[in-house]
Amino acid sequence: METIRVGIREFRDKLSSFVLESDAPVAITRHGDTVGYFIPTRRSRSETERTALIQVAARIQDSMAAQGVTEEEILADFKQWRANERK
Repeated sequence: METIRVGIREFRDKLSSFVLESDAPVAITRHGDTVGYFIPTRRSRSETERTALIQVAARIQDSMAAQGVTEEEILADFKQWRANERK
């Protein structure tokens, strides 16, 4: 399944259509950099898609462990970045 890439403003402006109509994951970008993902959960997923999501989650966990990074550190870093962006 192909990921749709949209800017953060477009995502915000069309949020309801992404939530209600999108079947594909959406990569949300800001100035060309991916800042988040929206993964629709409305429809039921095939076993293949579930397996792929589990594999991706495992790879992310492995990568974080290899780098010595925790979810709490990522969240704190994001909150700090967001606070700096608002200034």
